[in-house]
Formats: sequence, structure tokens, C-alpha cells
Amino acid sequence: MRISELADVSGVPIATLKYYLREGLLPEGERTSATQARYDDEHVRRLRLVRALLGPGGLSVARARGVLEFLDLEHDSVGEVLAVAQHAVTPAAPEGVDHARARGLVERWGWTVDPGDGPVLAALEVAVDGLEAAGFDLPPERLDGYARAMHDVADAEIAGVPLESVDAAVQYVVLGTVLVEPLLLALRRLAQQDSSWRRFGDLVGGLPVPPPPASPRAGDGTGH
Repeated sequence: MRISELADVSGVPIATLKYYLREGLLPEGERTSATQARYDDEHVRRLRLVRALLGPGGLSVARARGVLEFLDLEHDSVGEVLAVAQHAVTPAAPEGVDHARARGLVERWGWTVDPGDGPVLAALEVAVDGLEAAGFDLPPERLDGYARAMHDVADAEIAGVPLESVDAAVQYVVLGTVLVEPLLLALRRLAQQDSSWRRFGDLVGGLPVPPPPASPRAGDGTGH
């Protein structure tokens, strides 16, 4: 198909397609002349992936390009891909962050993690520092509870990694890490609303306040 047909099929404007081509997010089509190229269903699939990474995934063009380039490589094992996926969604930490407390926490939880994974350890360190700097009291037992809950999520995710091929596993791990992150945040916010509603029964996200219990009526045996 020509680029105009690719735009029609994918719903992506031609100008955006050309931008993706310039940025290396979309591979070049098969050249049919100096000014024309042919595209196929693989380009349509790649476009869906690009849109997901830039949209729901929230990645910058540079980070999305890095993820796509990594996916295009041949892989011998799944072990190397998790760090790439995590780094794609982990903000860059300030230089010189001391990871001592973060390392102490993961040791306390009995987790086996990559000792050289500075960015993710730094993210935990920065997050805990931010809570303290704001004067937000997070008791250790609540932090431990967060850790247990997230480990349950991680266990479920890793248990779902397909085993039929390394490529399938890589796709699952990388895309699952990048694209599920916004889903987890949305679920947390909705769960907070439900929990608040159950505990306080007040306005939460526009929900109505439940009516008070009906007062006993005369002659109902209550003596009022």
C-alpha cells in the first residue's frame, strides 16, 4: 500500500507518518521509485505499537525509539530485557543519589534484585526522600504492605510470560512493563475512591452521599 493508504488504514495522518519515519519509529517502506514506497501490514502493526508507547505508555519519542530498537534486536534470553523496559518508564534520577536506604529496604524484604540497577534503586531512594522532605509520615509497616502488594502484582506478571519463544517473551515483558504501568496507576486511583467511599461515605469523584438511616416511626415498638 502507498503512504496515503497506510494513513487511511491506520487512521494516522500522513504528516504524522512522515514524522515517525524521520524519527526512526517507523521503518522505511519498500522503495518503488525515488519518491514512492510500498508499505504492508507489518507497518500497520508497528504503528499500533508506536501509538501505544507514545500515548498510553507516556514515553517520549527518544524513549519509544529506544524500546523499539531493542525489540528489533535478536535476543538469546529474557533476563536482559526487564531492565530495558523498566528504564524506559523510570525517570532519570539526579546524579550522586545514595542507594543505601533503597538497598537496605530490598534486603529487608528479602528481594533478589540487580545490584547494578542504579536507576530503579535511585527511583526508590528519591521517592522515599520526597516523602520525608514533605513531612509525610509513612510508617514502615505501610511501606512493607506496599512492597507485598506490588510483589503480588509482579508475581502474576512474571507467571504470565510466554515460554514458546524468546521473541514472544521479550514482547510480553517490554510492552507489559511499559503499557501496564498507566493501568496500575489508574486502578490505584479507582480503588482509593472505592475504599474512601466504603470508609467515609462522602463525596468521592462525584459519587452521591448516601442518605442517613430512616428514623423510627411511632408505633414501631421502639418506644419513640
